[in-house]
Amino acid sequence: MVTRIVRDVAQQAAQRAARGAVKKATRAARGVLGLAGERMSKVDTAWLRMDSDHNLMMILGVWTLRPGIAYEALCHRVEERLMKYPRFRQHVVEDAAGASWVDTPDLDVRQLVVREKLPRSRKGGAQAALQARVGELAMQPLDRRLPLWRIHLVEGYDGGSALIVRIHHCIADGIALISVALSLVDGGAPPPQRKPREAQGPEDWIADALLKPFTGLAVKALDAAGDGAARSLHLLGDPHAGLEGSVELARLAWQVLSDAGSLLLMPDDSKTLLKGQPSGRKRVAWCEPLPLDEVKAVGKALNCSINDVLLSCVSGAIGQYLLGQGDDPAGKEIRAMVPVNLRPMDQAWKLGNHFGLVPLVLPIGLDNPVERVYEVRRRMNELKGSTQPLLAFAVLTVAGLLVKPAQDAILGLFSDKTTAVMTNVPGPRDTLRLLGATLEQCMFWVPQSGNIGLGVSILSYGGHVQFGVITDAALCPQPQKIIDAFAPEFAKLSWLTLMLPWGEE
Repeated sequence: MVTRIVRDVAQQAAQRAARGAVKKATRAARGVLGLAGERMSKVDTAWLRMDSDHNLMMILGVWTLRPGIAYEALCHRVEERLMKYPRFRQHVVEDAAGASWVDTPDLDVRQLVVREKLPRSRKGGAQAALQARVGELAMQPLDRRLPLWRIHLVEGYDGGSALIVRIHHCIADGIALISVALSLVDGGAPPPQRKPREAQGPEDWIADALLKPFTGLAVKALDAAGDGAARSLHLLGDPHAGLEGSVELARLAWQVLSDAGSLLLMPDDSKTLLKGQPSGRKRVAWCEPLPLDEVKAVGKALNCSINDVLLSCVSGAIGQYLLGQGDDPAGKEIRAMVPVNLRPMDQAWKLGNHFGLVPLVLPIGLDNPVERVYEVRRRMNELKGSTQPLLAFAVLTVAGLLVKPAQDAILGLFSDKTTAVMTNVPGPRDTLRLLGATLEQCMFWVPQSGNIGLGVSILSYGGHVQFGVITDAALCPQPQKIIDAFAPEFAKLSWLTLMLPWGEE
């Protein structure tokens, strides 16, 4: 007995010594190669490696400003605010073990903030020209010798200026980047100072990427998961929860198994014109903003959330587009992957990717707007309490450990059964200004991975809701037709809401 204990202790000590030796050797090798810097998390590494010939992992943003702003003033503001974040001064260096963030020598802000003018468009005016340029830049790779972001100042756009922002997803997710972008506006501030972290070892990233999302603050950020899931997940951080906790943990274990099965056994999407092999040529479109108060009023009258109303209109717009292309949506539905934030908003400035994904099936085949909004509400309610966002985050983390072919195979689980990636993000309530100019419109799109060819973005800003679409040209060459159906779908729902009997149960 004593001999076995001694042997086990000796083996554990040898294992710890071996791990320490590997860490020291890795640090030494990195020093020789000049790779001093911070290790990239495994989740961020997965996003770095996810670029393909038909989908680049860039988050795209467009701001329209009036009056125009000066190039030198913009460069100064970016250097003063944005480049205070280390990630925006660093480029990426890959090695056998993953990737690192390394300070870029002799970096000049003018390498990253570029100025351009749009060609005169004979059809569609300035907005059509801007949309065409955004589509081109969506498939223009970023130079990996420099930090993985660019800001394009479009001068003389429609009596003002436009900014096209491209940021690689490995830097941060959309929620974090909105927080970062707000540091640029008048009255914004650079990020808080923090001590640089030590390089992560193999056991460190497991704790950071797989365990921390189940504890305390990150659980509270799971707004879409509902209170029940939050209470259950909190138990993982409390080993002394008692009998009641044991029951809840058992329920949670069953929930995790059930959600894992649902992810693995997702049925294929309905076949539509929007599903197929992308070409790598992008098209972008957006609509005039809708008043947010009107959306709230419709939701209140129907006892639905703002999200229910907007997602119903998206479903209707996609259905009407397909019908117009001769692809009858009756009886069909498509799956959209929706990002879910997994961290407190006050930590967004730390960047990185801390979000999960939840699959939402859109009822594009329901023609009746009221029936459709209630069906969306029902499906959204079913997702409350789900642990699927955390499971998806874990899948991304594991994918970041693997070589690219194995990573592609794992991520194919999501892309092969999905038609769209859809984001719905609340932006600033008040109208913002940049360098004295009014920020009139604000849009962004997250990338589509694998063979997904449709991205849908809903962003509220300044009391309005902005709806935008990015598509692959081979699957949807005219995304403006989807956009043009969005406002009429909301109008139909609003009109039918007014026709409902008032004052009755």
